[in-house]
Amino acid sequence: MSKVYFASARTERWDYKDSLPGKLEKLLREFDLTRYFEKDEWVAVKTHFGSEGAHRIVRPVFLRKIVDGIKSVGAKPFVTDTVRIKGLDYLEVANQNGINHLSCGAPVVLADGLYGRDNILIPAGEILGEVAVSSVIHDVPAMVLCTHAKGHIQAGYGGAIKNLAMGGVSSKHRIHGWEKGRGAMHTIGEGILNWFSDKCTFCYQCEMVCPLGAIDFVETPNGGEILQWDKEECWRCGRCVRVCQSEALLLPGDDVRFMKSLAEAAASVLSTFSDKKVIYINFLTEIIPECDCMPAADVPVIQDQGILIADDPVAIEQATLDILLKAKPLPQSAADDKEIREGDDILFKINQKPYHIQIEEAEKLGLGSRKYSLVNL
Repeated sequence: MSKVYFASARTERWDYKDSLPGKLEKLLREFDLTRYFEKDEWVAVKTHFGSEGAHRIVRPVFLRKIVDGIKSVGAKPFVTDTVRIKGLDYLEVANQNGINHLSCGAPVVLADGLYGRDNILIPAGEILGEVAVSSVIHDVPAMVLCTHAKGHIQAGYGGAIKNLAMGGVSSKHRIHGWEKGRGAMHTIGEGILNWFSDKCTFCYQCEMVCPLGAIDFVETPNGGEILQWDKEECWRCGRCVRVCQSEALLLPGDDVRFMKSLAEAAASVLSTFSDKKVIYINFLTEIIPECDCMPAADVPVIQDQGILIADDPVAIEQATLDILLKAKPLPQSAADDKEIREGDDILFKINQKPYHIQIEEAEKLGLGSRKYSLVNL
């Protein structure tokens, strides 16, 4: 049975040691990083850089504490993420959100290069076949996976498994394109965007939200407009469908296969590491309805709960969900809009996705166990 260490977000004494950054320092000491990292070993601190407008990411102050903890055992950390928009733009977004060498105390690099095509094909099971794992994550000997626990438009819940799967896999492969990248997880094969012109209000939100400019509206000879979609450029992230308030867009998918594919991709990423060379830190803070890749961040639907750390991805996910399921929905939030009550599964009620399948499947694939013991600090 894996141990999962937990520090509550509640601060009841006016003392730095009782602050959340102070508690993270204690978590790292109690967890004993010397059991995982060696002197001069390179360690990736994998996080999510956020988006322009999506600011509720794992805050730089916490990344700095993790970097300092890694340095204290003599290892050499760097902060990284895979490309989600054009590489140079993504580095600018990271800097705007406070993630840079000065704030984090370590270099900030793109795990799959400026163009998001530096990756290596790894076997990924019967659903995905192969996936393009980013070259940096593939090659680095050790990693700390820093995850902002939250909702997700397709995964329902975005935690460590989703961070491994979509964050460790590139958007596309140099030769095979999105079909070997995270786009294969998003759509499970079909990947054809459908536009229903009779429903479209021509608000252009889909065009504006696309990170790659794969959607454009062009004039027709009769003076109207038609949506033009670049299927080769698109990596099937689904943002366009999410922001379409008139339901004029559809990107077919299969929720169950999607959840299972997340576990498959996570297993592929972890297969590039030796045993006990990855640790997981879940931040149960600013728990918003959707992913940090969106161009805005809604208010939290659940109050800050705290920080978890473990060396078992399945155990930390189960512990995270157990904590979130006991939480109360916050007023004046998406939970309030949907009239969610205390005792309801808040993230499921909001996103209507069977998110638990990804954790169950990860356990079946041998990534860890849902049985754990919680160590409160």
